[in-house]
Parts: sequence; C-alpha cells; structure tokens
Amino acid sequence: MNQIIITSDGSHTIFVPGLNEHYHSIHGAVQESSMVYIENGLGFCKTNPLNIFEVGFGTGLNALLTATSMYAEKRIIYYTSIEKDPLSINVINTLNHWRFAGNKGKKVFDFIRNAEWGEFEELSNTFFLRKIKGDMIKDNIEGKFDLVFFDAFGPDKQPEIWSKEVFEKISEITNAGGIFVTYSAKGEVRRLLRKNGFVVTLLPGPPGKREMIRATKQ
Repeated sequence: MNQIIITSDGSHTIFVPGLNEHYHSIHGAVQESSMVYIENGLGFCKTNPLNIFEVGFGTGLNALLTATSMYAEKRIIYYTSIEKDPLSINVINTLNHWRFAGNKGKKVFDFIRNAEWGEFEELSNTFFLRKIKGDMIKDNIEGKFDLVFFDAFGPDKQPEIWSKEVFEKISEITNAGGIFVTYSAKGEVRRLLRKNGFVVTLLPGPPGKREMIRATKQ
C-alpha cells in the first residue's frame, strides 16, 4: 500500500513500495517541483499564451504550483497532463501541498483534484487544465506545446517511459523554441533529447540532485 511521507521541507510525497520509489524528492517535494518545473521551466519560458504538457500528473503538485504562481501575471496557460494510473481522491485529499502554495493554494488544490478527466476545465480566465487518463507510450498525443514537464518515475524504475519512442513523441509535439525540463540528468536522457532535435543544458539540481536538464527544441 502507498504511504504518505513528510519530506525535508515539510511537504508530503507518496512512497510506492512496489517500485521502491517516491513521487517526489524526500529532500523536499515542493522545493524540488518549484526549482525544476517552476523556476527553470515556467520562469524561463515566456510564451503567451502558453501550452504546457506534463508527463506524469501524479499528485497534481506541478499543476498547483503553476496555477498559483501565475495569479499575479496575466499570462494565459493551457495545462495538459497525462497519467496512466491516477491516484484516488482519498489519497490526494490527505496531501498538504496546498499549504505551500500561497493564499490561493486551497482554492486551486480543490479545483485540480475535482477537475473532470478528458476535457479542459477552467480555473480562471487565465488557467485551463486538462487531465488525461492515458498511456504516454501507447496513446497519440494531440496538440503542440511550448513547455514540457517530464516528471515520470525515474529511468531506473520505469525505463519504458524514458525510451526512444517516447522522446520521439515528445519531439513531435514540442514547438520550435519550446522548452523541456526534467529532474533527471542521466546521460541516456541527454542523448535521446539531442537525437530528437533538442539542445541540452545541464543546470544545478534541487537538494539531493547534483544536476537537472533543461532543453530547447530547435
């Protein structure tokens, strides 16, 4: 059975015994997501309107931080996320991520957990969320995207998600000049990105990780 874990910054993550893996860094779940996806992804990509595609919806933490960080801006965001095995509402309800997301955190958290799957749902006139229950390996992905959050379980736990076929698909749906970010910095991931038309940059990683990847589609 999955277990709720308190990470070093006080925010929750989930431990999956079957994979011997956590959904987020034990050194700080919110801290990791904020640095990798918000600071080095969302903060770096200035496109407006912005189409985001996320591999691995998980707990919805990246969507939560994206929406709450954008309240002060007027950027329009269409956020699409795919998840093969969605968590139950009962599990999500136990998470404390909204407490780390500012004064709009609870409102956005409630919206994200209750949003229907399959269609865009409107939080505000600047943030739209589409949760897809699907398989990144087998399913066709519709649309073109300016920013990709790659937040699947690690390459050593789910190598099929980090495969040549998946990175070819990512390349096809990413606009020229689009940005790809992930917490991983493995050499094979860098090689696959370069092979599929991305220029790869290594950046300092969050606590517990020496480096992370940000890549730009040519």
